[in-house]
Amino acid sequence: MRAETRHQLKQDRFSKATIDVAEATVHWTVEHQSKLIIAGIIVLVVLAASLGSFYYLNEQDQKASVELSQAVRTLNSPVRPAGMPEQPDYTSFASSKDRATQARKQFQAIVDKYPHTRTAEFARYFVGVTSSDLGDNAAAESNLQEVSRSRNADLSSLGKFALATVYRNISRNKDAINLYRQLADKPTATVSKVTALMELGSTYQSDQQPLEAKRVYEQIQKENPASEAAQIASARLQDMKE
Repeated sequence: MRAETRHQLKQDRFSKATIDVAEATVHWTVEHQSKLIIAGIIVLVVLAASLGSFYYLNEQDQKASVELSQAVRTLNSPVRPAGMPEQPDYTSFASSKDRATQARKQFQAIVDKYPHTRTAEFARYFVGVTSSDLGDNAAAESNLQEVSRSRNADLSSLGKFALATVYRNISRNKDAINLYRQLADKPTATVSKVTALMELGSTYQSDQQPLEAKRVYEQIQKENPASEAAQIASARLQDMKE
């Protein structure tokens, strides 16, 4: 019912706008009637095509969302202890590699089947993450770079954060540092400033840049007093002195 109501409101707004335009151009209409009829036909054809595309994409997105939830469940399935047999009617995996392999297939299928949906963007993020888990850094980088360019700021941040991890894993610390700085400068609901700074400090440490790491941890202490982040930063600073 709510969907029908929203649809009716959209139709009402469209009708009102159409009436307003028609009243404002009534004299022009009389003089250019034949041209208006042709233009009106073209507009109706384009509008019909647009509405058809909207409803089609919405339907596709709903289907993709169902498959995404299934793939996420696969990714969250438990790994069986060594020697434990697989249980019927209960999804589990012999290893984390097997789990990541199966999940990546499911996420990739969503990207392939529903390429123009919003859900496919989230699926691509998981393709990148599972590729990283499997050691396929080229696929991880390619997919996460695309996600990082998303117009959805929260998803873009997740993509950049995961991509920075990939860069750290392949000793491209400079690229990781650039991404963490971007994330700290423009925090989102998915990646906060303190989260980005914490990883930035850690990357500086592993890159043998203790002075830069020290500056970052001190910034965390200053901006987040009496917080768990400040405590972690303090502990890391203490470790650097030893």
